[in-house]
Amino acid sequence: MTYYVYLLANKKHGTLYLGVTKDLARRVHEHKTKVAPGFTSRYDIGKLVWFEIYDDAITAITREKELKKWRRDWKIRLIEENNPNWDDLYPGICS
Repeated sequence: MTYYVYLLANKKHGTLYLGVTKDLARRVHEHKTKVAPGFTSRYDIGKLVWFEIYDDAITAITREKELKKWRRDWKIRLIEENNPNWDDLYPGICS
């Protein structure tokens, strides 16, 4: 099974949200449509700006925990290495 570690933002260099899921398209859609109250709804976070793919849940969760300890500027660098314009990657994963 495939698992994803992902970063969402509300705008370039804006508020970030880090998560892990086994269904990236569904989960990002939930963030975008604000189906559940919480952090992403409160700060209007719904732009998928980065993700990694893993083959198992343990590795994905371990990576998420590692990234949660990272400084903000390290996360920004991680995003900008592959997505310098902070484009929303969601349309690309839905097709």
